[in-house]
Amino acid sequence: MEALEHQIQEQMERRARAAVVVHTLGNFRVWRPGEEGRASIPIGPKEWGRDISLQLFQFFVTARQQRAMHKEQIIDRIWGESVGDRTGQQHFKVALHGLNKALEPERKSRSEARYVLRQGHSYQLQLDDFWIDADALEHFIALGNQALPHRPDLARRAYQAAIELHHGVYLPNRLYEDWSSDERERLQVLTLGATISLSELLLRENPLESIRLAQQALLIDKAWEDAYRIQMEAYFLKGNRPMAIKTYQQCQRVLDEEFGIEPLPETRRLLERIRGVKA
Repeated sequence: MEALEHQIQEQMERRARAAVVVHTLGNFRVWRPGEEGRASIPIGPKEWGRDISLQLFQFFVTARQQRAMHKEQIIDRIWGESVGDRTGQQHFKVALHGLNKALEPERKSRSEARYVLRQGHSYQLQLDDFWIDADALEHFIALGNQALPHRPDLARRAYQAAIELHHGVYLPNRLYEDWSSDERERLQVLTLGATISLSELLLRENPLESIRLAQQALLIDKAWEDAYRIQMEAYFLKGNRPMAIKTYQQCQRVLDEEFGIEPLPETRRLLERIRGVKA
């Protein structure tokens, strides 16, 4: 467990050492190296030049865990059938130049880019130099899940750190891009799971905080049934039976409106327990 605690602390400190810091959740922002080579200079919108440079960088961030991708594949994923082959090639050339200039404005002409690796006609980010909030969020959740069975105190720290990184949806300026949707949904599910896990850990010690966390989860997905159960249980523990029942009714209404279904049996059993009827 000491090793796990060290990993949590190490993850908390990684941002301060990174050369490039990227925030993707809620408000996209990037910092490039300043003093001592650490990320401290914010890259303003104008520094990206054309939007295709920012778009290419965001695509690289989204595909960061994949192997280097061929230029043709990148062009197809980002611009697809909206551009012809010649236009796509030009888009990529201009976008890559603008991207590298934004990250390395002092780089000498014809020298190799530091942050975008090129292997023939394939490209990917040099992730060793990056701190990306989405990665940190996922790492904290993994550490929380690992700690949960044996050290709930460490799990709470890790889950809380993950939740604090979630300031909104992934790449909000690319909501309608197919290449960003899977990552957005994946991070949403991870965040919801961590929020519910933390609210469960706090349920008996601090039911009001569990209610707040459950409400936070419902702002992400108003049909997340686990969050309603947490609220029902927390209100019941606080002695507020009417609010617990009202929460069930809200859950029932939302599920019916969204999917035309009833709450799960475990949610109905909880309602019966709150009402004082044996399951």
